[in-house]
Amino acid sequence: MKEKITGNPWSIQTKTVVISTILVLMGYALFRFWEIIAPMVLAIILAYVLTPAVNWLQAKTKMPRALAILLLYLVITFLIYAILSTAIPMLITQMSNLDLGLNETMEQASGWFGNRYEFAGFVIDGQELLNRAVDALQGVFEPIIGQTLDIVAVIFSMLIWIIFIVIISFYMIKDSDKIVNWFRHLVPDNYREDFEYLLNEIHQIWSAFFRGQIILVLLVMVIISAVGLIIGLKFALVLGIIAGLLEFFPSIGHMVWLILASAVAFFGGSTWLAIPNWAFLILVFVVYILFTQFDLNYLIPKIIGRSVNLPPMVVIMGIVVGATTAGVLGVVLAAPTIASLRVIGRYVYAHLVEIEPFSEKPASQPMPEPQLRWWHGKFKYGRRNKPTNNED
Repeated sequence: MKEKITGNPWSIQTKTVVISTILVLMGYALFRFWEIIAPMVLAIILAYVLTPAVNWLQAKTKMPRALAILLLYLVITFLIYAILSTAIPMLITQMSNLDLGLNETMEQASGWFGNRYEFAGFVIDGQELLNRAVDALQGVFEPIIGQTLDIVAVIFSMLIWIIFIVIISFYMIKDSDKIVNWFRHLVPDNYREDFEYLLNEIHQIWSAFFRGQIILVLLVMVIISAVGLIIGLKFALVLGIIAGLLEFFPSIGHMVWLILASAVAFFGGSTWLAIPNWAFLILVFVVYILFTQFDLNYLIPKIIGRSVNLPPMVVIMGIVVGATTAGVLGVVLAAPTIASLRVIGRYVYAHLVEIEPFSEKPASQPMPEPQLRWWHGKFKYGRRNKPTNNED
């Protein structure tokens, strides 16, 4: 039970000034240190996802929490290394097999454009057009090749941010009990039950979201791999895996996959369809359009939207707003963020109009226990009984 203040309490005006000052300082800090927001969010997400695994490992082995976290990070690092060491040589081998297709395609292009064509009195020199196209491509790639130092600097910066994210997430997992309990003790006793309920409901939203995201990634991997095998797209399994991983970025990921699949289709052709490479490229582009519409309008709203109990239209609008406000991270986290804001907004609205904030729960049925694994205490929900003045 919190002790009441013994001195003179602050007036409404003083509290308003203090709260306004805090909000202004927080807004300035958010603007001033905007670059650190995304890494901090990623660190929080990483800690949130790995905390249950750390708790399970610590309970099974009885090892210190810090050692359990380090062991889990080592296992993850080993898995990433094993995947990359297996996938990268395979991709290099497969890309080297495309050399023959690339040479044949360039020979075909020279045969097509190497002649002069006359149409309605206009003479088109195909070889000249081809030379100009090659010069244009060189003009595009030369600046990129010349910026080697900039690329190295970007890679070094990414490594620094990765180390920062890992360190912050390590301490968040290690001190997760203390962090949650610190927030709990900031809440007045009369609102402790509300805080526990809101925290449990938001936790269920985010855990359902991550489960839905994993299902979506696996489903996309299967669909793209199967469609690729049906139409004879080379490296269909590899492209299916890439498409699934890029599903974390619905907008940018689709475009990246289209570029990779187009290159494979144009230079490699189909494994069994007896059509020219350019026709197969058109077929892949049609498949891309159909799948993108199916993914954005059905899979993402149904799987991600259903896991956070949001209408498909709200999820699509959230993706657009998230992309414009927070970029790629905003796209990925749009659905659970909207669902969490809906829970908080419903609670605030209930208090503004002075109605029961959790009236949708039948009073005769006990509310579920929170399943938050990162603190030891549990709080049982039942009929909401506000304490009387004698209980303060």
